[in-house]
Amino acid sequence: MNTRKLILATISAILFSGIFTISADAQNLSGTYMFAKRDTCNLFFDVYDPTPGSETTFEGIQKPTLLFVYGGGFVGGFRSNERYFPWFKILNDNGYKLITIDYRLGLKGVPMSFSLIGKIKTAKNTVKAVEIGAEDLFSAVNFIVENAGTLGVDPKNIVLVGNSSGAIISLGAENFICNGEPIAAGLPEGFNFKGLISFAGAIVDDNGTPKYAKEPCPTIFMHGTADGTVQYRKTQVFKLGMWGTDILAGIFKKNGYNYCVYRFHEHKHDIADNYAALWPYQKYFLEQNIMLGRRCIIDAYIDDPSVPSWEAATLDSLY
Repeated sequence: MNTRKLILATISAILFSGIFTISADAQNLSGTYMFAKRDTCNLFFDVYDPTPGSETTFEGIQKPTLLFVYGGGFVGGFRSNERYFPWFKILNDNGYKLITIDYRLGLKGVPMSFSLIGKIKTAKNTVKAVEIGAEDLFSAVNFIVENAGTLGVDPKNIVLVGNSSGAIISLGAENFICNGEPIAAGLPEGFNFKGLISFAGAIVDDNGTPKYAKEPCPTIFMHGTADGTVQYRKTQVFKLGMWGTDILAGIFKKNGYNYCVYRFHEHKHDIADNYAALWPYQKYFLEQNIMLGRRCIIDAYIDDPSVPSWEAATLDSLY
């Protein structure tokens, strides 16, 4: 897409999305772009630029663009919810460009059941929701790559970030890329993310325990050990299942992949929304594992009263 078309797409987004606002908490929002048209909706992303005067390099290395996929149980949420703004500000003040994307909510309006029999249908529906979300994520990636110069993004320097269902989509998308799945076939040849940040994520699939045909990008996992919304360990019915941080970290360790995992003692799903409090862990990972390219493997069990804890979303409250 040329610059003129990109400008028109931006104007269209502003006029027709009905949601383009700049508040004091979103002062670094520099543009909203429509990146895909679907049968049911148009999809947009917001771009937040580094705060003027902030340091956009680390030891002479350009900081990556962060691409954020929000959570909401595949039934709700919004790419730039005000609750994210304090974290967005931390990222921008620390010199990071941020892009937050829409995706179709694959479980919205879908009956859910967590009875023994209902789990199978629910799992199949969730697998489909992940595929829909990954398809939309890949469309956003393609738009960013095609318009990298105008957006000021290096396509080889994008770190994917997701929380809760957004982390499930993100981890699933990386798995699709590494396994050469058809859903990832439309990406530029050889494309992969520079890294991945997962807040209370998991892989939901119908192929059994996750495998990687080639090494995934460096990944940081953060999860509460008592999380029953997105499983910290796993839940499985035949080959259908959800494999959480504990299982995925074990796979990464066994295969010698580049990862960090922080296991927060007795925290539940609140870790999915603890982005600001967990900034020091993100910062270290971005600087060491991503920008400096070091294999700083960390597997830590965190029992820290200073990390906020609250009653977060449960399956019953979501569905």
